[in-house]
Amino acid sequence: MAVSRTPHHRWWARFRIAVLVCAAVLSAAVSLPPAAGTTSAPAASGDWPAFQKDLSGSRYNGAERSITPANVAGLRLKWSFAFPYVASAIPQGQPTVAGGTVYTGGPDGKLYAINARTGQVRWTFSLATPAVVRNTPVVSGGRIVFGDTKGRLYAVRRTTGELLWSTPLDTHPTARMSSSPVVHGGKVFVGLSSSDNVGGTDYACCTFRGHLDAVDLTDGSVLWRHYTVPEPRQVGTWPSGAARYEPSGAGVWGSPTVDPRTGTVYVGTGQNYTGTEGESDSLLALNAETGQVRWTRQMTHPDTWRLLCSLPNTPPGYCPGAEDGTDLDYDLAALPNLFTVNGRPLVGIGQKSGIYHVLDARTGAIVWQRLLATPPPGPAVVFGIQWGTAYDGRRLYVATDQADPGTLYALDPATGALLWQTPNPADGCTTGGAAAYPDVCFLAHPSAVSASPGLVYEGSTDGKVRAYRSDSGAVAWTYDTLRDFDGVNGLPGRGGAVSGNAGGVVVSDGMLFVRPGQWPVYPDTRGRGLVLLAFGR
Repeated sequence: MAVSRTPHHRWWARFRIAVLVCAAVLSAAVSLPPAAGTTSAPAASGDWPAFQKDLSGSRYNGAERSITPANVAGLRLKWSFAFPYVASAIPQGQPTVAGGTVYTGGPDGKLYAINARTGQVRWTFSLATPAVVRNTPVVSGGRIVFGDTKGRLYAVRRTTGELLWSTPLDTHPTARMSSSPVVHGGKVFVGLSSSDNVGGTDYACCTFRGHLDAVDLTDGSVLWRHYTVPEPRQVGTWPSGAARYEPSGAGVWGSPTVDPRTGTVYVGTGQNYTGTEGESDSLLALNAETGQVRWTRQMTHPDTWRLLCSLPNTPPGYCPGAEDGTDLDYDLAALPNLFTVNGRPLVGIGQKSGIYHVLDARTGAIVWQRLLATPPPGPAVVFGIQWGTAYDGRRLYVATDQADPGTLYALDPATGALLWQTPNPADGCTTGGAAAYPDVCFLAHPSAVSASPGLVYEGSTDGKVRAYRSDSGAVAWTYDTLRDFDGVNGLPGRGGAVSGNAGGVVVSDGMLFVRPGQWPVYPDTRGRGLVLLAFGR
């Protein structure tokens, strides 16, 4: 595993720490006041050290004071970093920022540590296997923890990229780690999913079991594991003659959140691949110390789906229920949000069915539900809520994916009442770079929502990233990423759709960081790589 590094001045690191401490103190004095009856989002720092931003999954940087509704229109591109060109590559995971360094994976099998102000590489770490970083790294003390496309979890030294440990969390050939880790109490919590649901009709299917793991932060040992379905058993054969196994699936695609007061970890699960048993399409509340179930709440049952259920000419028998139009694919892949209303601890989570659910965090009882998008009948399409939502202490911010068009919503956390809604601007496919690709572009919001005081951020499949006023939903800033970039590192790059696997916008210390280039793929045959874009004033 090769590690390379560039000079890193210690005095600058100490100076940055002092500035961040001062910013945290000032932010405590001028923080956004919560709405009546609600508890504001957790205390924030200038860093964005994990996909969730914090243990409660707020995706809200309350310490941000440089970017405001009054000046956000002045944001401009400060630098672009172009990754080496890899054919058919898409961004995997969102960047994280801590102590003036951006940590993100590239399509070339490396983890990069990049100077947040200049875009210069501090060091790189090369994965040992033919894999790439799949999720968003988490920064915890002196460690960076992340997972790859083979189901392996790594920890490297934050200052140098030196490998500290690596642990395979699943040996299934289709295992993957789209779930981004969160760290609490010396444990790394992360989920495992797989591509076992995209196979054809000629192999033994399906045998993958979703699970959430607790891993020792110090040495990478697995402390406990919670499987979401029982052990698959052979129940016959498929029409092709291949062995048929049930149950399977219920992968943990989304990222967990943790309530440190009660020692509870919350996470959503996906649909069954075969059979109907287990905790599919469920929100789980587990004891963070032991992995024991505190409660589960299943939102949709049954939901048995594989990719071939949405394909034409699939032979009968492969998609139970699909023949009568009930192929759903209603995962809970979004991260849960933890918040308190009138002293009552609540947990909210979005579902691909288009519903945002809010439950009592202690019991799992439904408190309220809000339907934001209704998927059409027929093959499964992601019309609902995909990767994550944001909470700023006053409002919940939820985006719908392919909801014709995708729309950004603000909801009252106490009741679910709709406060405002802003559809993906109608000119998204007729302006900017997307205008050249009318057969590719459509208006959707697959990425996770992010927020800072007075502002909400969301990317679109039209190639644009936008900032919205949190009080009204009005668009305050737009940048079209669907263009060529000359990377500060000397490589050519190309933007694209701002969506999906890349997570969402990161707001840290007066800068925004965005990774475009996800699905839909806009044609580019000139060998330009994916890019990381940094914006500031």
